[in-house]
Amino acid sequence: MFVAAFSEQEQRELAEKLTSLLSTYRHISDSYIIEFFSESLWDTLPVSWQDALGDLTPPQIADLLLDREIKDRRYPSVWPLSLLALRSAAHALSFPRKAPGGHSQDTGAAVPDEFQSNQSQSSLLRHIFRKHVKPKKQHEIRRLGTLVKKLCDQANCSSVVDVGSGQGHLTRFLSFGLGLDVTGIEADPNLVSMATKFDRQLLLTLAKENQKSGNAQSLYSVPGPSPRHVVGWVNPKASWDVFIQQLGVTATESDSIGATSGSYEKNQRVEELHLEPHSCQTKAEELQNTLLTQKNDMNTSDSVAQINTIFPSGMATEMLTCKTVSVTDCGANKPRSFLLTGLHACGDLSSTLLRHFANCPHVQVITSVACCYMKISTKESPNPPGVFQPPFSTDTVADSCSEYGYPMSDWVRGLPGHQLSYKAREGACHAIEDYLHRLREESSLLRTHCYRAILESIIRAERPDMRRPGVQTVKKAHALSFSEYACLALPRVGLPADVQFDPADVDAMLAHQGKVVAYFSLVLLLAPVVETLVLLDRMIFLQERGFQSKLIPLFDAAFSPRNLVLVSVKPKEAQS
Repeated sequence: MFVAAFSEQEQRELAEKLTSLLSTYRHISDSYIIEFFSESLWDTLPVSWQDALGDLTPPQIADLLLDREIKDRRYPSVWPLSLLALRSAAHALSFPRKAPGGHSQDTGAAVPDEFQSNQSQSSLLRHIFRKHVKPKKQHEIRRLGTLVKKLCDQANCSSVVDVGSGQGHLTRFLSFGLGLDVTGIEADPNLVSMATKFDRQLLLTLAKENQKSGNAQSLYSVPGPSPRHVVGWVNPKASWDVFIQQLGVTATESDSIGATSGSYEKNQRVEELHLEPHSCQTKAEELQNTLLTQKNDMNTSDSVAQINTIFPSGMATEMLTCKTVSVTDCGANKPRSFLLTGLHACGDLSSTLLRHFANCPHVQVITSVACCYMKISTKESPNPPGVFQPPFSTDTVADSCSEYGYPMSDWVRGLPGHQLSYKAREGACHAIEDYLHRLREESSLLRTHCYRAILESIIRAERPDMRRPGVQTVKKAHALSFSEYACLALPRVGLPADVQFDPADVDAMLAHQGKVVAYFSLVLLLAPVVETLVLLDRMIFLQERGFQSKLIPLFDAAFSPRNLVLVSVKPKEAQS
């Protein structure tokens, strides 16, 4: 299931090839498809490329350009060697994305086998872990949770820290489902409040089912400990010991630090999580009282006896009580070793976790699933748009301003042309499998890029100073005529809905929809190359610090596009 391990030399050589390829075609990866007409993007391609791509149907574009698994390609015309070389290099240099048992690229939007009988419920995940969880997340938490459990067993480690834990779907599966000791840390206190609520709901459901079965061992013979939830923002500028201190404070016992509604608020009391200061015991009592007052024929003493048999060996009290034991409690306050995980940790959060793994002696294993590459900080863009920037506390922040999200490694930082623009990194987040499906189906959704590019030309004709304004999504734009689309979209950028434009010019641009699709496919061809360079840079970063790592295409890419998991386990000598 692992991508073949690279030697240090192989990693460096691959990084050189990737930066060379991306430097050569930077004008494509950095281009915005909405500027197709306003910036004459088609004319920037070699004439031989225009001739080869201009008249292709969408299914032909899928087969001849994007699908790396097609073996028997049939060309309607002779392609230039430079275009063939680009396609071959992009496919060869990108990390494989097909998960074991996953679908090939040519299956498009097919769902994993676990959803064949019910597209909203995984047949491989128990119902108590599916509640409130969307199918994509069910698929992810089951596969990542299983991997985390295997790694913990191999490393003789039972503690896990889940960063960016959200509503606690992964933490619940890891703890209640797989028996691990889990601490989740999440910046949004509202999400933490939901996580604790869902924890209680799961326990109540489980208790009711075990009562009905009359057998305490039947459904949950060895329950795991309840997860702990910490409200806290993981500061990418702070050192690992600050992170460890955050983990030593649970949301149920202390002040919390969280980000809400675009502001950064310190010392939010636990009451804001809808938990009173004495809520640990209170919530336990409420849950036990709920069970005791269920409508049945048992008297009070019988009910108490039933509660005590729901979970064996006195685990009822332990599981129904919100814990205040932290990951740092072990003997004489010695932190325990733990596995660090982040499921689609956004932007710099993934790189921060890798630095904590490399520097913190208590982090034994890491599983990192990244996303939102455009939110990574770089030297050229230290504060990318859309990234929350709270004020920093000078007494807890290390002087590490030179540590950007990309590049992390000394090797990649020294390569000429290693820079990745915001647009290139944003492109790396696109789902090539989904677009392949649209191409094969010749979906009407393909016209939306053309519509937006025409709209950009109209906007610039009316307001030359306005470039690439954000246009809130027009629902079902592909089902509208362009005039209907423009009427809805123009007011969203502050222009009147009745802006005049030449219908003949619009029709002429609509006739080039196939070229818009072909050009966007070229951009998309480079997306996995960009993602590979970002992830390879992280592998080299770990290699430079003495840690081997591997990438696993863990999720079905057609279902979960950001499916590559970076895994590293410290050698035993580094753990001592």
